[in-house]
Amino acid sequence: MLMVISPAKTLDYQTPPAVDQYSQPDLLDHSAELIDVLRPKSPLDISQMMSISDALANLNVGRYADWQRPFTPGNAKQAVYAFMGDVYEGLDAASLPRPAINYLQDRLRILSGLYGVLRPLDLMQAYRLEMGTRLANARGKNLYEFWGETVTAKLNEQLEALDQRALVNLASDEYFKSVKPKALNAAIVTPVFQDKKNGQYKIISFYAKRARGLMARWAAERGVVDPEQLRGFDSEGYAFDPAASSETHWVFRREPA
Repeated sequence: MLMVISPAKTLDYQTPPAVDQYSQPDLLDHSAELIDVLRPKSPLDISQMMSISDALANLNVGRYADWQRPFTPGNAKQAVYAFMGDVYEGLDAASLPRPAINYLQDRLRILSGLYGVLRPLDLMQAYRLEMGTRLANARGKNLYEFWGETVTAKLNEQLEALDQRALVNLASDEYFKSVKPKALNAAIVTPVFQDKKNGQYKIISFYAKRARGLMARWAAERGVVDPEQLRGFDSEGYAFDPAASSETHWVFRREPA
């Protein structure tokens, strides 16, 4: 099986990565096209387009200006160690042993507005470009049109390399919209994480994001290759609820602590 997750807005380029091993993103030619579109934009343009503060806009204008190939450990960092945020706190890749990291390199993919599809150990230069950004480009009016079938084709290529026909969707709706399910050569399973609050089970964003990372970690620690094994996921009190689940959406619920 192959798993997909979303990136994070917050980045950490100060903490040294836990491993020296790295790889290069497969879709850097596409990324360079997007950088060429972004570079002429002013901080005001970026602020308005992304609905971010002036300080963040200035930071990212600088990032686009500094972006350059080749990617090396001196000017880039492995994606799984560069991203921060709820999903990545749940994954906590820095504490995983090398066999688990090797598992993730084979079976986890990070969907990205700038890089399309990243392996965990792909070197990545700092950026901010969410998949839902309305960035007009030569291929269309937004990033979904820019990436078109490219993300799906790359996932199909990697599924074929694994000889697998199952994809576990641990990404947000915003990012998974870059995947074309009808063109994907795999059955898709989407885990849903719910917490009980005021007597009802609900998706609580912070906890659900963290649980996506926890599930990826759980799979890596056990070398999971069949999505059916994920029904045993029990990190931090979650448990599979077959009655609330469907064939394609597997619900994991947790009682209050």
